[in-house]
Amino acid sequence: MKDIYEPAVLQEINDRIDRLKPSTRHQWGSMDVAQMLAHCSAPIEIALGDRQVKTPLFAKLMGPLIKGVITSEKPFKQSLPTDKNFIVSDSRDFDAEKIKLKGLVRRLSEGGAALMKGRRHNFFGKLTPEEWSTSTYKHLDHHFRQFGV
Repeated sequence: MKDIYEPAVLQEINDRIDRLKPSTRHQWGSMDVAQMLAHCSAPIEIALGDRQVKTPLFAKLMGPLIKGVITSEKPFKQSLPTDKNFIVSDSRDFDAEKIKLKGLVRRLSEGGAALMKGRRHNFFGKLTPEEWSTSTYKHLDHHFRQFGV
């Protein structure tokens, strides 16, 4: 899996974001492109500590047992269920969401492994910096593929 802390990977992500347009249509799912950008920002905000969500007890117990879903090299399947904390159903401004996501990805990438060391995922528990990199890239890649970029 690509390492989100590498400058070349950050550039690839930015290039893929830049290929999106307000008119870009999804190939599966129901979000429009601006909602997808907002959806992708939410877990990064949590990873960086900018946003807090409550984690149900069952998630605290089950998450660590199934964290391989987000940390393996295997791509996510299409139309997986979305955690209610990350559902974006309201209208969003494409340009604002694009700028926000690029800024969050840059902060995460440039902060590197040192920034993510010891951080806990709200569902999957403690992740290594490498697991944060894999899960973040994997999630972004999933949604970029959803919109054909």
